[in-house]
Amino acid sequence: MRRLARVFALALCAAACSRARAPADTVGPLGLWVLAEGSERALESPEKIAALVERAVQLRASDLFVQVHRAGRSWFPSTHADDAPYRAFHAAHPDGPDALAELVARAHARGVRVHAWFNCLNLAANRDAPIVKIVGRDAVLVDREGRSLLDYPDGKVPEPDGRWLELDTPGIWLDPAVPAVVDELAATVDDLVRAAPDLDGLHLDYIRYPYALPMIPGSRFRGLDFGYGALAKERFAGEHGSFEPGDAWDEFRRARVSELVERMRAHLPPRWKLSAAVLAFADRAYLTSLQDWRAWLEDGRLDFAVAMAYTRDDRLFRYHAHALRFGIGGDRVWLGIGAWLAVDEPARITHQLELAREVKPAGVSLFSYDALVAKPPALEALEHP
Repeated sequence: MRRLARVFALALCAAACSRARAPADTVGPLGLWVLAEGSERALESPEKIAALVERAVQLRASDLFVQVHRAGRSWFPSTHADDAPYRAFHAAHPDGPDALAELVARAHARGVRVHAWFNCLNLAANRDAPIVKIVGRDAVLVDREGRSLLDYPDGKVPEPDGRWLELDTPGIWLDPAVPAVVDELAATVDDLVRAAPDLDGLHLDYIRYPYALPMIPGSRFRGLDFGYGALAKERFAGEHGSFEPGDAWDEFRRARVSELVERMRAHLPPRWKLSAAVLAFADRAYLTSLQDWRAWLEDGRLDFAVAMAYTRDDRLFRYHAHALRFGIGGDRVWLGIGAWLAVDEPARITHQLELAREVKPAGVSLFSYDALVAKPPALEALEHP
């Protein structure tokens, strides 16, 4: 009976805390992106996990997007990713709880949801990721000139193209047109679900093709784009009779990313929400990075999208907010604020929050928790708006 009373008291406390965190000026949920290997490294000790949850409560955050899969490495036990970070936690805390389970339990007790932030198609500079060893070189994207990203020197576009072109996000990128790549990523999600079933959702990132700067709006234009591996071209030719860049090729690659989203969703418990961090310029996302996130919302593959409207230009941010809310994504689009760009100007962060709330978005998320903690004045400004 005493134990039942304690559980009931904890439930009442959690409910009260949740209500207390919702001041009148808050419109919709507030999220924090939490880096796995940022300055805080929040999943590396029970003390850091506790600090993360307490700061989230102080900021009146409702959702944490916590990075658990990055560069082919996992912060949960996995036979498909390199789970060295998970094993390192347990080596350092052999008698302690599982890191993700501890985080979820603490967050839920304070009324905060936890989403597993999962980097999909970008391996950073990790050429030795298990997925590359298992699938082989075919796992990695090839550019229009036939060069694998594995052969890009230091992640830079090779000469002579490198004199005027550069990758938007350097690194090793996986090819979603290779079925074995999709199988391995889905199996990694299976590992995550088994390890942390009480999570509230899966948050996909780098769920797109990379692009070069300056960018091109599709393969009909001169420039540099990706996805020209032998397996991808053979698959396209099998469907279309021959291989030729153009609108059909672009749509083929776009469909592969969309299928990956669908496959990920199929591996989630029904209770989990599926979300994705997406490029805020929706047309650019569709044409250049082959990320059709509007369709993912329309057909229900995603529960919500978080549009990364990162800018120091407040007018541009306001244009983003209104376009995303009323013209593009509707009531299932969160606005992502690049707080790290303005941690030395806390007033700019709070101003962009005010601009976001003008349109009453589905939610707002700040990138990132680590950047805010590193600058106490920014953190304080958000705690006391």
